[in-house]
Amino acid sequence: MNVRRFWTLLTLLFWAPLAWAEVRMPIMELTVGFHRIEAEVAATPEHRVVGLMHRKSVPQQRGMLFVFPQVERHCMWMRNTFLPLSVAFLDEKGVILNIEDMQPETENNHCAAKDARYALEMNLGWFKSRGAKAGTPIGAIDRAPKAM
Repeated sequence: MNVRRFWTLLTLLFWAPLAWAEVRMPIMELTVGFHRIEAEVAATPEHRVVGLMHRKSVPQQRGMLFVFPQVERHCMWMRNTFLPLSVAFLDEKGVILNIEDMQPETENNHCAAKDARYALEMNLGWFKSRGAKAGTPIGAIDRAPKAM
């Protein structure tokens, strides 16, 4: 390997994780009963690809809302995601279809039980500890931006 290629590779290895970590997404407020969620919104292809990758922690009230351009049986995985998460798949009205628990740095598919418009990721066990389950509505979902 020549010296120039070596320095290019070294630079990429150092800066790439920092670039991923600096992706800023809009934040909106959602509710589950009287529980408040600060949801980062992943409504663009670029934001949906990055998701919560490379994060070391997420505050308990913080999550990520994935807004999909079409209603279908979406699936999530945990590649390059260092936190255990629970994902709730939501229909177009924001009603929880199902909740799946996901382990860090795995590539298992976790899929919606039915056609979904949204997926809401929170820290592992967040939904269960607040009594949220299939059939629970997520408040303020109607304010979510359209997917691109």
